[in-house]
This record gives sequence, structure tokens and C-alpha cells, in this order.
Amino acid sequence: MQHTSAIIGYGGMGSWHHQSISEKVPAIRVKGTYDIRQEAREKAVANGLVAYETVEQLLDDKEVDLVTIAVPNNFHKDYAIRCLRAGKNVVCEKPVTLNAAELEEIIAVSKETGKLFTVHQNRRWDRDYVMIKKLLQDGTIGKPYFIESRVQGSRGAMYGWRGYKVNGGGMLLDWGVHLLDQLLDLIPSKVVSVTAHLISVFTEEVDDNIKVLLRFENGVSALCEMSTNCFINLPRWHVSCDDGTAVIEDWSCQGKMVQLSTDKAMEWADDIVYTEAGPTRTMAPRPAHTTRELSLPEVNSDWSDYYNNIVDVLDNNAELIVKPEQALRVMKVVDTAFESQRIGAGIACNI
Repeated sequence: MQHTSAIIGYGGMGSWHHQSISEKVPAIRVKGTYDIRQEAREKAVANGLVAYETVEQLLDDKEVDLVTIAVPNNFHKDYAIRCLRAGKNVVCEKPVTLNAAELEEIIAVSKETGKLFTVHQNRRWDRDYVMIKKLLQDGTIGKPYFIESRVQGSRGAMYGWRGYKVNGGGMLLDWGVHLLDQLLDLIPSKVVSVTAHLISVFTEEVDDNIKVLLRFENGVSALCEMSTNCFINLPRWHVSCDDGTAVIEDWSCQGKMVQLSTDKAMEWADDIVYTEAGPTRTMAPRPAHTTRELSLPEVNSDWSDYYNNIVDVLDNNAELIVKPEQALRVMKVVDTAFESQRIGAGIACNI
């Protein structure tokens, strides 16, 4: 069957949802949108959509069974609950809510109404992330112990409403929730500590350059870094495992793996080795025969599979990929990161 959807908020992301669904998800027809701005409603009509004059008008449309919420973060909770109570299935833009407590309210209403609720964590389908997930699942370079995940740019302050605290702006709630969601999906273990450095370089009210360090119960540590003032970028991913290292340089997924060969043995000479690092044994070049270079795994991934999964859930009772309980876990980590910044220290937790 074909599902009919509507979008609350027809700004940058709302119009992106419209285009993405229309081009790649034939099982969903986007019928209309509601936006408080007249210019946005006019743009929607020009793009062939119904422009609802009020949110009540949208919710009263019996044809609509799926609503995507793409408004500033501080409005997510109220709109999500209203949609669920009106009998609509709901997709909510990330970070979903301003804190974990608000999300728990939505989840309770979703369970009460029996309607689907999920968060648009589309970056689980990013090609770079799918590569990292596959190589770890395959055990190609052994077990991970330190993972670095970075998104870096140099354009300065947060854009538009993302620069205001009241709207739930800031880098942690913008890109941070994506990278944290990826890491929590990647590592099947509880988070036992969070240390956050949330820095405001350009944007007075919110963080715009951040580092968040996670320690997992299984011994893995992970670093998320997001910056708006970086002019020499580090790799998108740097993954250290007990049998090798993987690097993905950038969004084009250039990179490689270096794996320990079957002949791992090394002889340690008594004499000091003289290198460009000075006299050292530990940092001397490793013998070439003990490693081999591998290409990154080939993967196929498309953001449209996010919505295709929702259709499969609604039509065939398939398993939902981005579960609200997973989003709640991410928000608990986010809450802990904000508290870590407030007190200026790491926080032990059990998330």
C-alpha cells in the first residue's frame, strides 16, 4: 500500500525530506506541509504540496498516516505528542528533544497510542559509517579499543536558529547526536563514563567546537570531535584495533587498513635505534614483513533505506532500525555531556 505523509516545518530539512521521499521512496506520497511562515507555505505550494493553514488542519486530514517533524528542536516534543494522539505515525528530526526526560514523555505516548515513533538518524546509512561497522563486524583488524570520529569545518558560528540556546542549538545537539548515535550503535556495551569539552568560540549562547570522550564497559574508548574552526582536518575516522588500524580520510571514503600479518614476531635489538624521532626503540619503524595494507570494505548504502524501513515496519511488522529506546540512550549521553561541561570533569554513568 502507499502511505500518505505530511511535513511539519518546510525549511531546509523539511524540503529535503520532501525531495528525498518523492525521488526514492515510492511507497510514500508527500501530500502537504504546515509551516508558520507564509513564505514557506508559498514555497510548498510551488512544489506541488498542500499548504495547511494550521497544524490542526494537518492532523484532521484522515489521508495522512505519517508525519515528519522538521522544526527547531524546542518544538519537537509538543508536535510529536499531538501527532501521536491524533493517530499519526511520527518521524522526528534529530536530536529529537532537548533532553532525555522530554523524550521519555513522547515514548510513553507512543506506547499508549500504539503508533510508530522514530528519530531521523539517517547517518547510520552514511557510507563511511557502514564501512567502519562492517570491518569491525568482520573482525578484519581484530577488536577495537580506541575509536576517533570527527566532523570538522571552518565556517565559524552555528547557522540560524542553531545558534540560540532556547531553540536547542549548538554543535552537541546538531552533529553530536549523529556521531554519538553511530558510536552507540557500533559498540554493544554500556557507556560508563562521559567527559565533555564544549567550547563556544563564535556563538555566545551555545557550543560550536566540541570534544566528547566516552568509555564503554567492554573497555573500548571513543572520541567524538566536531569543530567549526578547523583549517587542517584530521581523518573522519581513525580506528585502533588489536590487529591493525583503519583510517577513513573524508566523506569521499578515501582510506585504508593496515593489518598485522600472520608473521607478527619482531626482534627487539639491545642497541638503541636512531630515527627521525631521535634515539628510540618503541617508535622505530616496524619491519615491513609484519604488516600488510588492505582496502576498505566495499559497501552499499542509501539514506532512503531509512524511510524504506519505516514502510516495512508499517506494512510487514518488520523490526524498526532506529528505535526510540536507542534515541533515549543517546539523549542520556548528551545530558551527561552537558553536565560534564558544567562541572568541568568527567562523569561516571551506566547508560
